[in-house]
Amino acid sequence: MVNLTPNPSYSLTLRVELPNRTGNLAAVAQAIANVGGSLGQISLIERTLKISKRELTVDASSTEHAEQIVAAVKAIPDVKVLKISDRTFDLHRQGKISIESRIPLASQSDLAMAYTPGVGRICKAIADEPEKVFSLTIKNNTVAIVTDGSAVLGLGNLGPEAALPVMEGKAMLFKEFAGVDAFPICLATQDTEAIIATVKNIAPVFGGVNLEDISAPRCFEVERRLREELDIPVFHDDQHGTAIVSLAALINALKFTAKSIEAVKIVINGAGAAGIAIAYLLKKAGAQDIWLCDSKGILSKKRDDLNPEKQVFAVEASGNLADAMKGADVFLGVSVPGVLTPEMVKTMAKDPIVFAMANPIPEIQPELIDSDVAVVATGRSDYPNQINNVLAFPGLFRGALDCRAKVLTDNMYLEAAKAIASLITPPSLARDNIVPSVFDSRVATAVASAVQFAARKDGVARQ
Repeated sequence: MVNLTPNPSYSLTLRVELPNRTGNLAAVAQAIANVGGSLGQISLIERTLKISKRELTVDASSTEHAEQIVAAVKAIPDVKVLKISDRTFDLHRQGKISIESRIPLASQSDLAMAYTPGVGRICKAIADEPEKVFSLTIKNNTVAIVTDGSAVLGLGNLGPEAALPVMEGKAMLFKEFAGVDAFPICLATQDTEAIIATVKNIAPVFGGVNLEDISAPRCFEVERRLREELDIPVFHDDQHGTAIVSLAALINALKFTAKSIEAVKIVINGAGAAGIAIAYLLKKAGAQDIWLCDSKGILSKKRDDLNPEKQVFAVEASGNLADAMKGADVFLGVSVPGVLTPEMVKTMAKDPIVFAMANPIPEIQPELIDSDVAVVATGRSDYPNQINNVLAFPGLFRGALDCRAKVLTDNMYLEAAKAIASLITPPSLARDNIVPSVFDSRVATAVASAVQFAARKDGVARQ
């Protein structure tokens, strides 16, 4: 494995004091560069005839790398490090989200309408006609982000408190990219029935439910039951969000390599929630030859340890990932770092496509295979072609809420993927440009429109 590229997730602020002499700041910059740090903004805090104080932002590639950078600066003669802060931790202090009122309470009459006694009239109206809850409360624009903390990012079973920063971030993305009010719900249980019961009990407040970071196979049962027992959209982002964006990227990668989805051999490494969902959606899109691998190798019909979700994709062949990769056109990784080797990639078909989406360290570093593949994508923001679920879920829920969809369908997922892919026009399609940026303002609108179209076509839209 090569070293990861320095990135903002390991970003430091260093406040330093140095003699006010020519060349001292350059010495600090050189020390940072010598240990591989990426120097960002430099601000002058104070300057006298004798000293200057400056604040520097520096990106590192890991916690250990950040410590090396600090040590290198401290080792410079006459330079004092006055303060060290982790910018990512600073950003999270006191939480990342808040609740604000939509209307001012500037007078007694405002209070009388917004709260008692006027609010009683609204309560009675909803009791008489329950559907009015969508037009008279926040329900029409609110999503519950629900987790049990059992599969937090790629970090594992960290529990509900440790999951909260991720859910807060998710709520920010909902609001920023689609104007949806979302709230984190971190449950202190990992019991399937308790999760289902809790979500059903809080559902009256919300117009949709986004399940997040719930481990497989429990997540399959939780989603299935809630879809059956609630009349609002339920979406497990780790499954379907990943699948939507992966398909969108693959549509354009296949265009770039002049291959058809019906003809290619696709290997998916990782047969958990994301891998299974990707396989289902690719099949819906026309893929015929899909091989899934888990930690024990190919999902083979000869194995007796496959759960029902895995059995659906069992094939006649058996072996390990290296065996599956022979002659493959596409590799999709939603698994663990370093599992794919350059030697395996060299056994793939002509113009191979590699999506190494494990985060933060991918299944293979792009630098190792750059000359051997036609297209490579990762889940990281510091490489081209980032496969990021934020391209899907904000617009998906925006569309579902706007048409009051009762449920999310496979066709809605498929149309969402096509909408994302369509934003990369033929003139702009390139090996390093197969998906739009997460900051492309067209994405959420395009996805929302496609989702509403599919919902009406499938007969699940209520308005």
